[in-house]
Order: sequence, then structure tokens, then C-alpha cells
Amino acid sequence: MATTTPPRGRRRAPSRMTRAAGRAAALQKPRVILALLLLLALTSVMLLDGYLRAEVGGDQRVRSNASASEVPDDVIDGGPILSFRNGEAQSRSVPEKTIALTFDDGPNPTWTPQILKILEQNDVPGTFFLVGSMVSRYPGIVDDLVDQGNEVGIHTFTHVDLSYQSDARIQREMAQTQLALAGAAGITTTLFRAPYSSETDAIDNYSWPVYKKLGAQGYTSVFVDTDSDDWKRPGVSKIIEWATPSKNKGASVLFHDAGGERSQTVDALGTYIKKMKAKGYTFTTISGAVQQADEDAGVLPGAPQGQGTGTAGANGATGTAGATGTGTGADAGAAGNSLQAAHRTATGATLYEGKALVAAVAVAEWTVPGLATGLAVVGVAVMARFAMMLILARRHHRRRNRRRFSWGPPVTRPVTVVVPAYNEKECIANTLRSLALSTHPIEIIVVDDGSTDGTKEIAESLGIPNVRVIRQENAGKPAALNNGVRHASHDIVVMMDGDTVFEADTVRHLVQPFADPGVGAVAGNAKVGNRNTVIGAWQHIEYVMGFNLDRRMYDLLRCMPTIPGAIGAFRREAVLAVGGMSEDTLAEDTDITIAMHREGWRVVYQEHAKAWTEAPGSLKQLWSQRYRWSYGTMQALWKHRGSLTDKGPSGRFGRVGMPLVVLFQIVTPVFAPLIDVFTVYSMIFIDFKASLLAWLAVLCVQLVCAAYAFRLDREKYRYLLMMPLQQLVYRQMMYLVLIHSCVTALTGGRLRWQKLKRTGEVGTPAGAN
Repeated sequence: MATTTPPRGRRRAPSRMTRAAGRAAALQKPRVILALLLLLALTSVMLLDGYLRAEVGGDQRVRSNASASEVPDDVIDGGPILSFRNGEAQSRSVPEKTIALTFDDGPNPTWTPQILKILEQNDVPGTFFLVGSMVSRYPGIVDDLVDQGNEVGIHTFTHVDLSYQSDARIQREMAQTQLALAGAAGITTTLFRAPYSSETDAIDNYSWPVYKKLGAQGYTSVFVDTDSDDWKRPGVSKIIEWATPSKNKGASVLFHDAGGERSQTVDALGTYIKKMKAKGYTFTTISGAVQQADEDAGVLPGAPQGQGTGTAGANGATGTAGATGTGTGADAGAAGNSLQAAHRTATGATLYEGKALVAAVAVAEWTVPGLATGLAVVGVAVMARFAMMLILARRHHRRRNRRRFSWGPPVTRPVTVVVPAYNEKECIANTLRSLALSTHPIEIIVVDDGSTDGTKEIAESLGIPNVRVIRQENAGKPAALNNGVRHASHDIVVMMDGDTVFEADTVRHLVQPFADPGVGAVAGNAKVGNRNTVIGAWQHIEYVMGFNLDRRMYDLLRCMPTIPGAIGAFRREAVLAVGGMSEDTLAEDTDITIAMHREGWRVVYQEHAKAWTEAPGSLKQLWSQRYRWSYGTMQALWKHRGSLTDKGPSGRFGRVGMPLVVLFQIVTPVFAPLIDVFTVYSMIFIDFKASLLAWLAVLCVQLVCAAYAFRLDREKYRYLLMMPLQQLVYRQMMYLVLIHSCVTALTGGRLRWQKLKRTGEVGTPAGAN
């Protein structure tokens, strides 16, 4: 006998569906990466904003009453300007009848501009020790401050006590502030004032090493010898009194232009300047005071005053001042102004990194408050939804379960049940056996959609009366349903999935609303049959609370968006009138439900018609199913967007149902993860107890809603014990699925049908509890 050997080296060309699936799979990875990058960017923006506000990495410790045994006496008793020459500390005092006005903690958008205006009106310069985080938030004020002729110094980036910090943290505080200055005003500076510092006699054994290290990098540390104590808000007269030097001495005088309510400082400053001028005082900056002190001491201009370890131009990236003290040589001063001799022109990487920092902070300043506002709106919407569901679901239950409630004359005529099936060998027998027990007369049509696992043969071998099996080429679920509708013998068509089982009375309950001639379709009560696993229990809670409670609400509002594929009934004429099940979307059930609303048919929910379906048994299958559902829902809403401007029943759905679906099923879930991110952020960086209590309060509200939904459906409450874990894991996954779907929709992607793996474990309703 001759045999034919297939030629080697030749491969069969891939089909169109295979090529499309390959393209879709190739596109999914970049979309997932894009979604993760967006989440990473958002997290980075939040952390940056929190760092600027000292919520992230903040340190409120302030050292006091420490020993000063290691601090040289000539430093403790010296002047308020401390620099280092070849490692040796050198103190300078402000010359007599001279005042160096210094301002700490700014810039502030309210008080700093007012102080600048007073200084300009009185032709007086000031030295502002700026907090880097504030500089990056208000760069325009710093630019104006420098242009006006004032001098700036570093007050760290987050206003921390450096004596508690590591060397690396100290360098970051200095470098980041230098970058902020570079981005805001195009300069860096060699002046430094430590937060919580005062006079030189407050230097202790912990802060002294910090000053020495910074001095070795070219920084001049500035203290005060006259403190206005304006932060105490003692009154204008007291501020002026306390800021006045004694016995015509020169002084480095401390005021604050930020860090609290500074109206008294503003009110006192102008009067103080006039008073001091009347006494013969002159005003200068710290650099101006240094220059004047050096001239009095006979030091030549431009002579090096520091150790000289830095480089000209200021190395802001490492926090090195990059200057030789506060010298007045050719490089001193960004614009050659001796009153700004501590300034260095920022160039190269320092300048561009600084501008990038300021730009990033600007993004954070707009993004985080905007998100906070949006999340507040979302939070209100979520709570409003819970309230609506509880109120309307209760009203729906009371109305439909009244003794005298009736849809009309009982519907007893036979109906057709269409079962689309593709490779359902594990489930089809249980499905058909459950239908065989129906107490309502039915015709069963199984549409085998090109199965390759013997589904058709199993259905035919059961020998159940009134079962017809129709074979078609694989064309998808919508085509299978349409084929079943065309072959239906009766005017009412019940549609179900091939992995679903009905109770004996399900069909009878499901078709009763058709006694009302205005009803075109009925949604049944889908139940998770395989609920004894963790994933199954999570989905069971979602079905009872998220789906069925929602359907009660939508039923009363007459804008039911979806008839579940597991259990739904339709008037055959209504289905044919809207063109049957459309293949335009992946959510054919949502698509046809909206189409029937637009044609003027009423869609209702029948809670007593129960179907038990096999939910996905793994996270991968669950992701696949919900991804398709979410994306298909978006497709359906976009397809029917014209209903927003329609009149009549179509317009009613468009202006009532569609906004509710968009708000509650797309917008709110998309932004809901941000609420959780903010909650985690608050727990870690702000107030753990308050944030935890807020999260528990929301969880309690959800538990109340879920418990009420379980009560209405007469479900066992024990599954609610899984709800806290569901909120932590399952809900986050559903949010990510929806975000993934949104990214796919926004990038123009297309999905294909996916076949879920079935086990056939949902055998009979009685065994599904």
C-alpha cells in the first residue's frame, strides 16, 4: 500500500483570524506597559507633591539643650556670619549702624510679594533664606526677588533639622534647593541658614559638624544676633522693639515671610525701616555686610575667603556651593552686584535640571489638587450610587413582591430556548437536563457553533424531547443566537449560555412579564454556581451586589443597560426589528438591550427567574472575561451615542441610562483605584489611624449594601466574610481590567472572542450552593 508523505519545509499559511489574533496579542503588551507607565507617573507625581509638602520624608524633630563642648569659643562668641578658610572657622559681624534684613521660610505667595513691595518702596535690600520646596512651587516670586536686587540663601529643601540627618540627606537637601534656585532664577548661592537656628551660641556638638562640612564645600552659614520673634505674633510695636539693635550695633535681623500668618510682620516692616533710617542706620545684604566688614579689616576685594574646594558656577547637582566663600572677585555675583555676591550663574546641567524640577513641580501642583477634587466628586458619586441602590432596590422588591402585583394574565404558551454552544462538552449535558425539568412548555434549540469536541453529539445522545441541534460553521455567539432566533417556533425566545443551568421554574418566572405588551425583554437573576472557591466567592458577591442590585435600580428608572447572556428572554419580533444580535461589539447583550430601549420597548428585571452559571475559575480567565465585557460595553455605548440627542424612548435612555452607565461603570471605577492609592499614601505618610478609619467606614457602607442585597436574594451571609479581602484584591483587579479596556479603546485596539475553559462543575441548581 502506497503512502503519501507530506512535503517537508512548507508551512500552512495562517488564517485571517489567526493573523488578527496575533496582531491583537502584539498590541496588548504595549497597552499594558502604557497603563503601568501612567500609574507610575501618577505615583511619582503624588510622591513629589508629598515631598514638597513634607508629607513624604518629613522630619519634625528639633534638637535642643545639647552640649556645645566641641564648638570653639570664638565661634560661639563670634559674629553671625560663619565661613571657613583652609578648614579654619572665621566669624564676621555686621558693621556698626548697619542692618542686614534677613527673612526665613519663604517664598510665600501671600506675604513675600508684600514684603518685596515694602523693600522696594524704601529702597532697601534683603537677604531671603528660601526653602527649596517653596522655591520650586513659586519660582516666579524668586525670580522677581532676585531681579529686585535682593540676595538669597538656602534654608534646606524641606525645612528639616540637619543635625538629625545623614550626610546623604544633607547633600540632597542642599543640592535640591540649588536646583530649585537654578530653575526659578537661573542662579545658585553660597549662603546657608539652618532651620531652627538662631544665634551662634546655640550651635551644639550635633550641628557643628554640619556647619564644618558645608563650610568645606564653600558655604557661608548665617545666624542672627537680633531676632524680631515675629513668628510669635506679639504685635507690631513689640516686633519693632525686639528687632532694634542695642547701642548702635550692627545686626543680622531675623524676620519671617512665610511659615504662618505674617500680617504683623508686613505692618511692622515699613515702620521699622523708617525708624532705623532715622537713627542713621543703613541697610545691606549679607554679602554687602561681609564686603563692608572685610574693607574695615583691610582685606583686599576678591581675596579668597573660603577653602576653595568648589568650582565656579556652583555645582548644584552635588550640593557644593562651588565658590570661595562669599568673595567679591570677578566671578562673584550673578550680575556683578556686590550686594548679591553670593549668587552664581547656573549653567549647563544644573540649569536644565533645575528647570526640569520646576516644571515637574508645576505639573504636580496642578495634577494632585485636580485629582483630589475629582476624587471627591467620585467619592460623592459612589456614596450617591449606594444610596440610590438601597432606596430603589427596596422599592423594587416591595413593588414586585406585593400580593396583588401582577404583570397581567399568566403567560402559559410555549416558548423557545436558544442555547449557543462552542466546545461545551463539559457543560452541555447539565444545561439540557436542567431545561428538561422545566415546568413551562419549551422548545430547545442548540446551535452548535462549529464545536470540535463533540458537543453536538453529546446534545443529540441525551434523547431529550423537543431538542433540536443546529450545526453551523464557527461564526461567533451573535451569529449562533441569530440562527436560533430564525429557527424559533414561538414568539418568545429565551437565551442562555451553554454553561448555565436553570431551575425548574426559571422559564415560567422569566416569561411572565410578557403579559405586559410593552415589555420587549426580561433580564433574569444570574447566580454563580461554583462559589466554593475564593475567586468564585468574590464573583458571587459581585453578582448579588453589583449586578442584581444594580438591575433593580435600573429597572425602576426604566433604563436597564444589559440583559445577561446567561439568562434573558425577548420577544422574537423585537429582536428581528432591531436587526438581531449585532456583531459590531463584544457585548452583544448590552448592544441589543440598548437597541430595544431605543425602539421603545420596555426592559425589566425578574428576580425570581434564577440561572446558575459557571464563573471563571482562575484569575487569568477572569481577566480575559471581564476585559471583553468592559471593552464590549464601551463599544456598545459608543455605538448608541446618538441616543443622547434623540427624542422619545431613545432619548430617555440616552439622557438617563447612558450617563448612569458611563458614570457608575466606567468613570467611577477608572478613578476608584486613585482613591485607594490616596488612602495608602495617607496611611504611610500622613495619618495612618484616620486613613484606616475612613477606609473601614467605606467598607462598612459597602457591607451594608451587600448584606441588604443578600437579604433580597435570600443568600447566605457567610460569603460576606470574604468581602474585606475582595476589596483588597479582587476589586483592584477589576479596576485594572477596566483601565486596560480604556487604554485599548483610546488606542484604537480590537479584541476577539475568547473561549473560557469550563469544568462542568455546575451540575444542578440544588448542588450549586
